[in-house]
Amino acid sequence: METEDYFVNDPIEKFNQLQNKLREYWKEVDILEQDGYDILVIPSFSIDQRVGQKVEGFLHYEERLLFSLIRLRNPKTRLIYVTAQPLSPIIIEYYLQLLPGIPFSHARDRLLLLTTYDNSFKPLTQKILERPRLVERIRHALRPNKSYMVCFNGTFLEAELSVRLDVPLLASSPQLNYWGSKSGSRQIFQECYIPHPDGSLLLKTVDQLVLEIAKLWERQPDLKRLVIKLNEGFSGEGNAILDLRCLSHIAPGKANNTERIIALEKSLEFLSFQAKDENWANFSSRIPELGVIVEAFIEGEEKRSPSVQGYINPKGEVKILSTHDQILGGPDKQIYLGCRFPADKSYRLQLQELGLKIGEALAKRGAMERYGVDFLAVKNHNNNEERWEIQAIEINLRKGGTTHPFMTLKLLTNGTYEQKTGLFHTQQDQEKYYIASDNLQKKQYNGLLPDDLMDIIAQYHLHFDSSNNTGTVFHLMGALSEFGKLGLTCIGNSLEEAEAIYQQVERVLDKETDNNKTDSKQLGFYRT
Repeated sequence: METEDYFVNDPIEKFNQLQNKLREYWKEVDILEQDGYDILVIPSFSIDQRVGQKVEGFLHYEERLLFSLIRLRNPKTRLIYVTAQPLSPIIIEYYLQLLPGIPFSHARDRLLLLTTYDNSFKPLTQKILERPRLVERIRHALRPNKSYMVCFNGTFLEAELSVRLDVPLLASSPQLNYWGSKSGSRQIFQECYIPHPDGSLLLKTVDQLVLEIAKLWERQPDLKRLVIKLNEGFSGEGNAILDLRCLSHIAPGKANNTERIIALEKSLEFLSFQAKDENWANFSSRIPELGVIVEAFIEGEEKRSPSVQGYINPKGEVKILSTHDQILGGPDKQIYLGCRFPADKSYRLQLQELGLKIGEALAKRGAMERYGVDFLAVKNHNNNEERWEIQAIEINLRKGGTTHPFMTLKLLTNGTYEQKTGLFHTQQDQEKYYIASDNLQKKQYNGLLPDDLMDIIAQYHLHFDSSNNTGTVFHLMGALSEFGKLGLTCIGNSLEEAEAIYQQVERVLDKETDNNKTDSKQLGFYRT
């Protein structure tokens, strides 16, 4: 079923009216900081599920938004959290125990957990819409004119749910999603005079792709590699690399255009795909549906992948929330693994400046709530001077991989991000840093239950310490048993301390999952 099909019976005007309610809420105050609102959290990854399935433990990524439970620190806030499968009770207890000064029972009474009991690869929001009684139960639980809905990304599915519930959605309209695509990002960068790699806009056929590759190579004959990206991707899973060094015999000046086109088309079968088990047959089948772009691969001996995270409130005001240096993996360092906060001081203020320009361009189009911009930074040495060259790569018009660690820090400490320095300070004026990952994953961790993790956290004092605001906050705990995969945000008073905390957690988990330590055969359970 196409996502737009759900929206046929309710015009977009009704959704826009609900969005205007948010603008009314925000006329005087920021409702996120006010008493007495009900928050409906729909942590649906409403993206192309064939892309999502390539991410191990993808269905558990709904747990990324569990930081929202920390909003129950406000004693008058109520929260509804919907998931595809029930969450382990100990995971909920873990988050509620983080709340400073709020009794566990008081917070639990203001939290309603609902589930679809559907483990299929459909967006969670679609699963909810397919269950009218669940929709009705949610609607009755929310107080009229005292509720709003938050999500991972706003699509026509989330808009339809918003209309059915008669509750405004704190997210950009799905009509604006193009500006968070690869092609839309490039248009924004061009409009704002933001440096970005040479490349194409949206292409819908393989033939168009091959022609644009040839044109780009002609413009830049010294290019070594190209990046081919599905227009709607997730964490780099829709990216592929074409190595032009393997095609030197058809380089500009060495073959006529017809020969080059034929050879380039054949070479696409040998792309380096970033997603596990991807191939050209599957990748190319998605091009007519999702579209694709091609752009120059940015080379550099010392290269980093910083990002900036911004926020557009319903009144259209833009502010920068954070900068990060992203940690990337995969064959060509295209896959998001984690991040460090803040970004390097050499360029964090420049990121803020560029991010603000992009946010203002998005706000003029009516965008709302969170956005992120990914960059590449390459260190150049000119006249004995080191300088970082920054180029924008893409816009994410949604919550991203840097959202939950930053919001975890902010909500736990009630601190502030300082625009002048790009640093975060607690209420006690202590600088805070963190290293976060969604991908602490090892085969030996398979079989660990959330309860086992809690035992390990308690035994080795790995928990977040609210007295000094340092330590580790865990997430993606539901993915641990089946996939050996865990998320964590390690908070310290310096990046070095945050790194040390991360390494300590990893050492402890390695020690506790040593096969010799837990080999049940040695205990006689499998005697023949």
